[in-house]
Amino acid sequence: MQNNRFPHARRIFLGLVAALALTLVGCYSPAITNLTPTSLPENPSQIYTISARITPRDSGYVQGTLIPSVIIDGQSVVLKKSALGQDIYEIDYQIPGGRSELAYYFQINYQIQNTNGLTASREDYTPIQKAQILSRYVISIEANRGPVGALVGIAGRGFTPSDIVYFNDTPVRTVFESARSIGFYVPGIDANRNYRVAIGSGSGQTPVGTFRIDGPMGSESSSTGFSAPNAGSLIVTPSMLNLRKGEKAALTFTAPVTASAGGILIDVTTDIPESVIMPEVIIPQGSNTATITIEGGRPGNGSLFIKGPGVKELNVPIHVTAK
Repeated sequence: MQNNRFPHARRIFLGLVAALALTLVGCYSPAITNLTPTSLPENPSQIYTISARITPRDSGYVQGTLIPSVIIDGQSVVLKKSALGQDIYEIDYQIPGGRSELAYYFQINYQIQNTNGLTASREDYTPIQKAQILSRYVISIEANRGPVGALVGIAGRGFTPSDIVYFNDTPVRTVFESARSIGFYVPGIDANRNYRVAIGSGSGQTPVGTFRIDGPMGSESSSTGFSAPNAGSLIVTPSMLNLRKGEKAALTFTAPVTASAGGILIDVTTDIPESVIMPEVIIPQGSNTATITIEGGRPGNGSLFIKGPGVKELNVPIHVTAK
């Protein structure tokens, strides 16, 4: 009796293994391929298309018995055939406003027929799928290269006044225009190279693309990042300022290139802000020079730090005395 019981137990064990294998196959079938992007740009209708390619691969599959569905928000929604392909199914699903993520899974039910002609129901389903709803996204960047100081626009959706444009994780001067438009001034950093551009805020950064900063025509980057000496650079005159409180003087900026659309922004900062009264410096489109009026404020000694085409930074000493 003992010799007969062991083969019987072995048959039971192998049967359980086979049943478990069938169960695992039912949990995830490569017959279902999710075609829904993992990131979905937010839209005013709050309607998003969920789609999948479904091709039952069981040799006994009975044609015409497939019922594909998506399980989302606790309900089962039957998928419809898509015009994009014979085996593609989809559904347009509307979600409440304010949602930032979709969680769902696909399920398919169909009939299979064995070699004896008997049919049985089968069910396959995928693991949980997720898609992020992007409230801020980029459609296009106005240009992928330009000189220092040029204003470049970015079109998209969901921009806010707190958004900042970054070049390789370095923040640059950003101009917020609307929720659909934002811009940046090409920063005065190493020219003749490409930078990764992104828009960031407290919720992270959204990739924009790459941007190449162009130096003056014929220039090449040196090992320090400055333009070649014979290529020309930004010139500021006079090279030193001596003012009395309330006195005004002209300061002229001459760039080695002609300003393109939007003009060239010259980045001017100072270590004595209470002593210097001056406007923003922009070389207008079609010109390579700009002259502004600078006025002496509280007495002090310091410098103007100027960034523009062809240079990383110029230093213009400034001395402001009492009347």
